[in-house]
Amino acid sequence: MLSRNHKTAGIIGLIAVGALCFGFSAPALYSAFCNVTGFGGTIQVANKAPSHVLEREVTIRLDSNTGMHTGLTFKPVDRTFPIKLGETGMIFFEVANETDQPITAMAAYNVAPHKAGPYFNKLECFCFEERVFEPGAKERLPVIFYIDPEMNDEKQLDDITDITLSYTFYDTNAEKKNQYTAQLDAGVSTH
Repeated sequence: MLSRNHKTAGIIGLIAVGALCFGFSAPALYSAFCNVTGFGGTIQVANKAPSHVLEREVTIRLDSNTGMHTGLTFKPVDRTFPIKLGETGMIFFEVANETDQPITAMAAYNVAPHKAGPYFNKLECFCFEERVFEPGAKERLPVIFYIDPEMNDEKQLDDITDITLSYTFYDTNAEKKNQYTAQLDAGVSTH
């Protein structure tokens, strides 16, 4: 028969293992939650545009950033873009690799105010996949989107006249290298 101390130690061990598992899965769970609900300004992905357009217009303000030491320049072609609710719009960003090495990067995105996130729908976006930018390359990257006309039905969204769409490009190879280095520094096996 197990002693009371052994039972307590076993329970504490199970709790610790459970907390560790939850800690590793929390980012994926949070990301899935944000994608489903639009929480935190997460934009929705759509496969077709709405069937009707409303007269209400909002202005999309475009913001662009790059992660530290990315080696890319990144900017919107136009800083603002007016669009009616339900109307399909296309905006462009320009990106250039100013280094002599290929850069593998991916763009993270969100909108502000956060409460507009569930209504901002992308049909096509450069941010859906990792991209390789060759040395000296310059590209124009499109985003095709619409603002769901159902936003007009939400009284708490009547004050929204501007929505900021923000992207940040990160060098995914640098991110992988930083994770590998952090694992080595922590004494964790990488194999």
